[in-house]
Amino acid sequence: MSFYPRNRIILYCSIIALVFSGTLYSETMVIHAGVLIDGQSNQAHKKRTIVIEDQLIVSVTEGYQIPKENEVYLDLRQHTVLPGLMDMHVHLDGEYDENSYSERFSFEAADKAIRAVVNAEKTLMAGFTTVRNLGDSDNVTISLRNAINAGIVSGPRIYSAGKSIATTGGHADRTNGVREDIFQSPSPSDGVINGRDEAFKGVRSRYQSGADLIKITATGGVLSVAKNGLNPQFTEDEIEAIVEAAQDYDFTVAAHAHGAEGIKRAVRAGVDSIEHGSLMDEEGISLMVEYGTYYVPTIMAGFWVAEKAMEPGFFPEVVRPKALSIGPMIQETFKKAYEGGVTIAFGTDSGVSAHGDNAQEFIYMVEAGMSAMEAIQSATSVAAKLLGISDSIGTIQSGKIADIIAVPENPLEDISTLKRVNVVIKEGKIYKN
Repeated sequence: MSFYPRNRIILYCSIIALVFSGTLYSETMVIHAGVLIDGQSNQAHKKRTIVIEDQLIVSVTEGYQIPKENEVYLDLRQHTVLPGLMDMHVHLDGEYDENSYSERFSFEAADKAIRAVVNAEKTLMAGFTTVRNLGDSDNVTISLRNAINAGIVSGPRIYSAGKSIATTGGHADRTNGVREDIFQSPSPSDGVINGRDEAFKGVRSRYQSGADLIKITATGGVLSVAKNGLNPQFTEDEIEAIVEAAQDYDFTVAAHAHGAEGIKRAVRAGVDSIEHGSLMDEEGISLMVEYGTYYVPTIMAGFWVAEKAMEPGFFPEVVRPKALSIGPMIQETFKKAYEGGVTIAFGTDSGVSAHGDNAQEFIYMVEAGMSAMEAIQSATSVAAKLLGISDSIGTIQSGKIADIIAVPENPLEDISTLKRVNVVIKEGKIYKN
């Protein structure tokens, strides 16, 4: 009998651990929200009760409904409750530092997979319950997606592009800067294509690998080991072929693009989103509005690379001038695109900057003139539309999947509070409280 209190404590601790790891939950959960931002309305709502059964939100009502004895109760009356946030541009299998370029030769796929698991959990704990992973190595994030879906590890819901598609020497050609005698010419299955026929092969290879969407590098990039970060790297015909093939497999197409000409080619060819868009011009803005192309700005990545370029030796010398010149442009481009009426979806390029810091992007968006509510919607309902899943997530409404977070202050008054997430619920399971 003397051991009973200790065993009881161990039992309670075990139950708590299971709840917080997301592996145990009641059939019914009742949440009292002091302030509710539902992702759909342009107004915040006070004193709301959210009822969750299994994975779904079954009701959102005014006032505080008294929970029943057998229901899990979360008292968030001193918090603001929001839909789980969504980041439309991450790279979970890595994080840039001064060793990143040498690790291209030393890292095994297993090294990247282990880091991806850690980065996925950081992302979820920061309140991001859904992400698009736009380019990886060895299809690591496809395997990670499957492991998360199976409940083996914790992380956000992942939509993975697998390997990005580039042209020879393009931004996602991993043989850039490597001696020719130690690599074989990459093929469409490796993510390098030239011409319409190989465009179809590249897309079909992504389908074979289990990807959810297609990512192309329509222009040069800042961090690739190549001189030009702005030049167009696909013909418009090649991008049209990729889009045509992608549509056969119900893939959307995301286009990394910095330079103005490459942006316009990609938009006219029918891609679904432009990533970064650093030197987008007025014609490009008009085309994006005309074609309904989403813009995923990744402002924080631009600031991060410009800051790191000031540190001697952090980047190879061929990269430094690109980082210094292109990086700081993104926030001003974002401002022009927002004022021009382009539809903006939230994205950070985390993996360039640190995973878990994703919410810093909200601060930069608001600084550039977007309202706090619009910034939040860009990471909830707008992002869900880009992914084509707005019928199931992106808002706190009856019938939607219960992806819910809570922060201690009202982000409409102080957007930085989104960096202080206290509660994370994904698919009705509590992962952080």
